[in-house]
Parts: sequence; structure tokens; C-alpha cells
Amino acid sequence: MIRLALLRHGHTAWNRAGRIQGRTDIPLDDDARAQLGDLRLPQSWEHAHVVASPLSRAMETAQIVTGQTALAEPALMEMDWGDWEGAHGIDLKADPNSTFRDIEDWGWGYCPPGGESPGDLRARLQPWANALTHDTLAVCHIGVMRVLMGLATGWNFEGPAPFQIKRNRLFIIHIDDNNWRSDPSPLRLERRTP
Repeated sequence: MIRLALLRHGHTAWNRAGRIQGRTDIPLDDDARAQLGDLRLPQSWEHAHVVASPLSRAMETAQIVTGQTALAEPALMEMDWGDWEGAHGIDLKADPNSTFRDIEDWGWGYCPPGGESPGDLRARLQPWANALTHDTLAVCHIGVMRVLMGLATGWNFEGPAPFQIKRNRLFIIHIDDNNWRSDPSPLRLERRTP
């Protein structure tokens, strides 16, 4: 059995402003760097292979938390939001001409104009995860985490998700011969001791 731990990258200016980032390479902000600098992996994960989305916010989060340079993994790239990247979700939701909808109503096939669907992410993430041969920490994005956690919990982007993705926590998936299950509770990053 292989364990896959998912960690969401730290905050960026666009996160704080409610803008859709997708594949736009927005760096961590200074507050995120300071907060992450006080955190470390739990001891049980210190020897895991470390991979990250190639976007700078994920690569830097991995570096700060683990103290090592992660291997950039293209499969972990965030969902492509197409025409909606940089927009505010609240504005798209209020626009009657927009096809924007809440995540609970996506299904696997929902796709932003010019972007990717959760099913597109599943097609690139599932083979990558099934091919893992070592316990792995993946520093990535909320869209990627939702797809992987959906696969592990049976959630299909219809109705409320049976998990809530928060920062500074490891969401652990156990993969055994293509069978997936998630731990019921995420594992918090630990405080560094002076």
C-alpha cells in the first residue's frame, strides 16, 4: 500500500482577493511565507518523496515546509479555468449570462469556457497516483485535491463534498492496487521548535 499526502499551497494575493488562479503563476504572499516558515511535516512524513505542481506557489510551499526542493510534477498542475482565470467567482456567479455554478453542481463533466473539467483532471491524476511506488507528499492546488479526494471518497462533484480542504493539513489517501481510501481526518502540520 502506498500513502499519498496532499498539501495545499499557501495563500497568494489572488486567493485573498477571491480571484480564480487556475494555471496563472501567482507567487505566495509574504504572510503565507511567514506562516509556512513556522510549520513542518509530522515526523511520520519526513521521509516521503516530495513532489509539487510546477507552479511557483506550490514549489515554494514545498521548499518552506520540507526544507527540500520538490520534484516538479506536471500532473499536479491546477485546473485550467480558461476564460475565467483572474476573474472573481462572486462576480461570475452574479452574472446571469455566465454558466458559472457552485462545485456541488459540477459533476465530472463541467468545464469553464476554454478550460478543463474535473474529468480532465481525473484523466491525468489517476494514472499518476496509481503509478506511485513510494509514500509521497504532493504539494498542489484545491482543484487537484478535490479530484483526488473525490476518487478516494466516491464523491462525484454532485452534492456537498464529504471533506473540507483547509490549508496546513495533510489529506492522506491510501492506494492499494488501484483501490483508494482516505483517512477520515486530515493531519495538521506541526509547529517548528526553536
